[in-house]
Amino acid sequence: MSFGWKLYGDGRTPPLGEAVAPDERLSWPRTVGIGAQHVVAMFGATFVFPLLMGLDANLAIMMSGVATILFLLIVQGKVPSYLGSSASFVGGVVAVRAAGGSDAEVLGALLVSGVVLALVGLVIHVAGVRVVNRVLPPAVTGAVVMLIGFNLAPVATATYWPQDQWVALATMAFVLVASVLLRGFLGRISILLGLVFGYLLSVVLDLTAGPITSALPGQNLRDAAGEVCEKAGAYCLPTPFAHDRVDLSAVGDSPWFGLPHLTGPSFSFNAALLVLPAVIALVAENAGHVKAVAEMTRRDLDPMIGRAVLADGVTTVLATSVGGSPTTTYAENIGVMAATRVYSTAAYYVAAVVAIVLGLVPKFGALINAIPGGVLGGITVVLYGMIGLLGAKIWKENRVDFANPVNLVPLAAGIVIAVGNSGNDAPLLQITDDFSLGGIALGTIVAVAGWHVARALAPAEMKASLLREGPHPAAGSTFGSVHGEEAVPATDRSAP
Repeated sequence: MSFGWKLYGDGRTPPLGEAVAPDERLSWPRTVGIGAQHVVAMFGATFVFPLLMGLDANLAIMMSGVATILFLLIVQGKVPSYLGSSASFVGGVVAVRAAGGSDAEVLGALLVSGVVLALVGLVIHVAGVRVVNRVLPPAVTGAVVMLIGFNLAPVATATYWPQDQWVALATMAFVLVASVLLRGFLGRISILLGLVFGYLLSVVLDLTAGPITSALPGQNLRDAAGEVCEKAGAYCLPTPFAHDRVDLSAVGDSPWFGLPHLTGPSFSFNAALLVLPAVIALVAENAGHVKAVAEMTRRDLDPMIGRAVLADGVTTVLATSVGGSPTTTYAENIGVMAATRVYSTAAYYVAAVVAIVLGLVPKFGALINAIPGGVLGGITVVLYGMIGLLGAKIWKENRVDFANPVNLVPLAAGIVIAVGNSGNDAPLLQITDDFSLGGIALGTIVAVAGWHVARALAPAEMKASLLREGPHPAAGSTFGSVHGEEAVPATDRSAP
């Protein structure tokens, strides 16, 4: 692709009703400013999700910049996007770690998912985007997204929230108020603002109220008799002890510049199976991102959906091969584009470079790792719930009919299996001594396979009802289109 962006007009902010196209740019100072906004928008989630998966947040930030550049090259600069850390994999990774999986096994499972995602993107590119709806109709996709989010509930309420319940409650309340009262860009980064609020509140409480007594994951491990033990497990659990909410000792010990710690993957079939369901969510997520950008820029980007999914898979493979977090396109950055009406890929290259530089500052990574558990508790009850409700949003937008048993029965069963088995070490289905299924993996299999079996066995009238499902006709973009032309409904654009 060419890096020779055309200067938009006089390089100033576009007037109301007009927008800067992906192959255009504003003046470089303004482009840098827009790029900085993209960094802030992706920032909160990009380092929170690696923390929740037990991965290196600093490395994840650096690799998000590398992934963004690679993504833009693969899509030939036609789909402006920032690739941050994916939330969809958190549930699977938590399940892998609950089963005793190591960092290397987690990374191996994520890498395998990246390979599968890239292959799916290749199939979409060759066979066309309609193949996605045939294999993963909206009813099924919504169910998988929902079960991934709600499966994580015990992590938020049993691991993070108890570390400091009042800070968790205050952080959650701040995010709620900020998301409602703040407008525009600030409203879209309410999660990041909540993190900053909770962090500062914890520092103030350490100075005024003193240490808190609570249990921290992996620390002060003791068995039932109160004896100190080394490895966490069912009979070796963290016990409460007095500690500061914020421990900044590692920040002072860390250098200003240096490479993050790189970790190689190892491969486990069981671990990979626990993480693979997230691929379904990512296919839907990437397709939705491309559709949203197409609507805003009044361009037919359907031919790019396969490339976008392929690129997401390739970047996930690259990031996880060195210890980073799996990647995905970010809705937060769509919000920045909508607010600024600047779709220039030049701004994304700027954001990517900034992220790479931040990843080379270990002191910055240590500051991130010092985020108190109570703050993460307040954030995760919101984030995990939002992931789950995105599944309901998919159902609503596609008019999924739950009066039809083909939708109702297998999806209900899959969701209850995944949510009911969350936080439970005992699998629901023991297949061999070394292989079992439960939680997200079994719930996804029941939802996907069960739906297709039910559809195959259903009478004609039930199948006919499924054909009436689908997205509501688009009413046109409300974000302003390129060069002031009115946006046309996505359903009205003809494929090439």
